[in-house]
Amino acid sequence: MPCISLSVTAGIYHRRRRDLSRFLLSVQSPLKHQVEILDWETKKQLCFLDKVEPNATIREIRLMFHKLYPRWYPARQSIKLDPKGKSLRDEEILQHLPVGTTATLYFKDLGPQIGWTTVFLIEYTGPLFIYFLFYFRMTFVYGLDERFTSSPHPVVNLACICHSFHYIKRLIETVFVHRFSRGTMPLRKIVKLCEAGNFSIHVALSDLRRNGSKTRKIPYPTKNPFTWLFFFVSCPNYTYEVGTWISFTIMTQCVPVGLFTLLCFIQMTIWAKDKHCTYLREFKDYPSHRTPIIPFLL
Repeated sequence: MPCISLSVTAGIYHRRRRDLSRFLLSVQSPLKHQVEILDWETKKQLCFLDKVEPNATIREIRLMFHKLYPRWYPARQSIKLDPKGKSLRDEEILQHLPVGTTATLYFKDLGPQIGWTTVFLIEYTGPLFIYFLFYFRMTFVYGLDERFTSSPHPVVNLACICHSFHYIKRLIETVFVHRFSRGTMPLRKIVKLCEAGNFSIHVALSDLRRNGSKTRKIPYPTKNPFTWLFFFVSCPNYTYEVGTWISFTIMTQCVPVGLFTLLCFIQMTIWAKDKHCTYLREFKDYPSHRTPIIPFLL
């Protein structure tokens, strides 16, 4: 009898020890998540990701989804908590989202993507070379009699230099920067100052996101005088660019250039208002006296 009792006691001891070990392992090991990804329109299930780490980021989930659907690479994916909501950022962590251990996310195909550097290189290279077609009087534009002839008016050459300088500067910014006491002054200086101001603003905006940071910040003036326009407007880079095109229009006194300047002003005003509203929405302490593009007016 004592042997049987001892054997039973030992069995109970080992069973409890095993149960305790399992409990400790379950406490130490974080609970895995399950992620269900549905089509944002049809609500059809596209995939079910099992045993996802709770500290997994949205970028990691995009990569998991990409393995199952190679044609939808991460940049093409929009992952949302709600079909009509905003896309989740790459750095957001699964366990910090308002979901349980079984999360339902919605996928939207953004279509084929192209890098922003490529977009801006194409955007600025086009106007640069199109202008040359008319400046050098190409045969298929002016005919054989006027081909490769030069204009007798110096302003034509000056306009070409200013136009080329503007777009070459923008190309250089795209590659290396993006990640801008007298009562009067000569008209020719407006172009120089507007281009310098535009460049200074782009540099100041680039400095807000050093070392690959994606955190949005309120832009403020720096020691560079060209950035002091930030005291009055949210998008001084657009203000300077509008000034450049107005100066170019006065210089050339050309109706098509004036129409182009007007269209540029309308488009940049739309962009400036959108950015201004975004700043007001994201930052409660955003300077209330700033206007989108024109100081005190617009």
